[in-house]
Amino acid sequence: QVQLVESGGGLVQPGGSLRLSCAASGTMFSINAATWYRQSPGEARELVAAIGSDGRSTYVDSVKGRFSISRDSARDMVYLEMNNLKPEDTAVYYCNAELYNWGSHTKANYWGQGTQVTVSS
Repeated sequence: QVQLVESGGGLVQPGGSLRLSCAASGTMFSINAATWYRQSPGEARELVAAIGSDGRSTYVDSVKGRFSISRDSARDMVYLEMNNLKPEDTAVYYCNAELYNWGSHTKANYWGQGTQVTVSS
């Protein structure tokens, strides 16, 4: 069974940086497109950044100029580079991706388990 696995969260001081990673387990799957979401306690889940199959990316206004989404097709990984982090960036970050199944030639959408990012001094 395929899973999305996120990593890279943690505790960082304001102004610091973190890089989140998202990978699909299983050799028969590749990532077509991916989106990073975040959710703080009591808040709705928010789209942070997305990258399409064509490599084009979009960002929520609050992270423009500070966050960067990218993909490594050779390693089948998606990254979220977060710089100049602020306390309001504190949230659980989730990876959502459309995966292509090379065995059945089908696509499906998956969610990761989430990784905690805490920005605090």
